[in-house]
Amino acid sequence: MKTTRKAKNVRRMALTITLRVLLVIFTVLILAVVGLCMTLNEILNGPSESARDVLTMSLLEASATKWVPGLFIGKDKVEEIRTKVDAPLPDDISDPEIVISDISQTDSEEWKDYPDGIRIETVYGSTFTAHVMLIRDPSSVYLATSTDHFSLDTPGTRIHNQIVTEGAIAAINAGAFNDDGTAGSYVGSLPTGLVISEGEVVWDDGQIYEGFVGFNEDNILLVANSMDAAKAKELRIRDGCCFGPVLLMDGVENQISYSSNSGFNPRTAIGQRADGAVIFVCIDGRQAGSLGGTYTDITNIMVEYGAVNACNLDGGSSTVMLYRDTYGRYTSEDKPWNNDIVLVNSYSLLQQDPRRMPTFFMVAPSNQ
Repeated sequence: MKTTRKAKNVRRMALTITLRVLLVIFTVLILAVVGLCMTLNEILNGPSESARDVLTMSLLEASATKWVPGLFIGKDKVEEIRTKVDAPLPDDISDPEIVISDISQTDSEEWKDYPDGIRIETVYGSTFTAHVMLIRDPSSVYLATSTDHFSLDTPGTRIHNQIVTEGAIAAINAGAFNDDGTAGSYVGSLPTGLVISEGEVVWDDGQIYEGFVGFNEDNILLVANSMDAAKAKELRIRDGCCFGPVLLMDGVENQISYSSNSGFNPRTAIGQRADGAVIFVCIDGRQAGSLGGTYTDITNIMVEYGAVNACNLDGGSSTVMLYRDTYGRYTSEDKPWNNDIVLVNSYSLLQQDPRRMPTFFMVAPSNQ
């Protein structure tokens, strides 16, 4: 009897301790949620309009949190803030005449230490870490797709698998895609807007975006406020996709996006210098060491590296930059997939792998 009573007491004590621990955890979680809501309310309804606008745009750009600002400030105010960003460009499309696509005219001295024609550098800002990849040969950059026949039943691919499939030497994420903020298998299966690959329209759902970026058959990167299939054919676009906004057009900054309260987030962009060299930029974000960048930040980086045309691409948790380390410049710690593919940027700690996506800008091994 004593043994039975003692065992019951032990179980009762264990149950009591467990319940108290769970109560503490639950209380901490409730306090954390309440504290977060109070902080959001203080910023979104506080005296600083600039802080409110930056936080609003940061939350709107993330699929999982785009509904949050409306809870605190209402849909009308959210739309008012959003319209500060969603303004049209002064020109419709960039001028191809200001870019030279013949790499024989580029400065060979710049590339003497980069036999694969790719140079990677890191830029540090007050709120971000950015990764810049310069590609000497614009003819080697193209738009890869996850499948030849887009369908909700065919999941998108992960960029570290796609770069192996393509045999490419570098890659970044590209255009817009179907994303309802859930973890459904169909997310990333379908692009949105106009998608052109190898001179063919591979997707066109009629959605209009505030930006289009693509290479023509002369390997010149064109940026446009909008694009349709007929205009793309007229312009001889060989590879391109929709997103935006356009950051630079013919060497001129898009002041609407540059001066907007776009928020701090992971970002991806593509640009081109006047000598034809292509620029990939990825900004880390939503991390302890890198909050993220704004449109102003990524535009400034493009300007610093000599871009004359540039366009913002899909960002957030889609932001990723890969490089095939043929010449052994990186350690094994930079290669999470046990091959020679380097993860150049850093994405959220909540992600084990890059997201599934339908489109990617890839760099083929150059023949020149």
